[in-house]
Amino acid sequence: MHLPGFYARRGELVGQAAILEHAFCESGRPESLEKRIPGFVVSALDIFPYSAKLAPMLTLTIEKRDPKAKLDVLRKGGFMPGVFYGRKETSTPISIVEKDFVKAWKKAGETSIIILKDGATEHEALIQDVDLDPVRDTPRHVDFYVVEKGKKLKIKVPVEFRGISEAVKSLGGILVKVLHEVEIEALPKDLPHSLVADLSLLSTLESVITAKELKLAEGVTLLAKPDDVVAAITVAKEEVEEAPVDVANIEVVDAKGKKPAEGEAAAAGAAPAADAKKDAPKK
Repeated sequence: MHLPGFYARRGELVGQAAILEHAFCESGRPESLEKRIPGFVVSALDIFPYSAKLAPMLTLTIEKRDPKAKLDVLRKGGFMPGVFYGRKETSTPISIVEKDFVKAWKKAGETSIIILKDGATEHEALIQDVDLDPVRDTPRHVDFYVVEKGKKLKIKVPVEFRGISEAVKSLGGILVKVLHEVEIEALPKDLPHSLVADLSLLSTLESVITAKELKLAEGVTLLAKPDDVVAAITVAKEEVEEAPVDVANIEVVDAKGKKPAEGEAAAAGAAPAADAKKDAPKK
């Protein structure tokens, strides 16, 4: 049986795919799956630990807001103003419980779908923009972009660097993170929270990780160039100490570009010495 990011040699998966994902992500250990999901037998070799991270489907309860309402009063009551809009959605002012939004924002970021629930009405949306208080650095307003169901989205998702590079650990290499986000295309329900770059692929000082080597979940298409470098290894160069310059070997050229005749350079050097002797105080 195949599940994006997970492979089993034998056994049956009980329940929805989300249960399996939750069980693995919560503990990070393959053996926990045998305890959490009856009938599912898995070993460490059956799992690709650095597959694309599926985006969590979160829900936020919203209320339509009177545009003329005082925002200071709203915020003092523990609520936060916001707005949602979309290609087929008119701009609608809303209010959300601030602490609920902060929790959802930390989990979803700006690349995961959030369900905005207003009574019996639901909207699938992405966090488009968050306005932060310049002093407290806390959110004070949010824009949601409502997506069209069944229509694929083009979006940039962050790259998560995981694992240990043998080139860094044993060969003295330095990890260079070239790309921190990659553009993909997927249906809203298939959007990953992030794409994972497996640093164990960097085994030599010449190794690189390209975009095509990022693990993609089913239904996700890479839009970035396949050969774009995501991470690479470099080596620190030792500073070479320059040899001291021998002043005696420096060629002297006058303002006209001519070299002084033999003996002139010595005479020129002797003249200042003679002047200095002449000006010296008499005893």
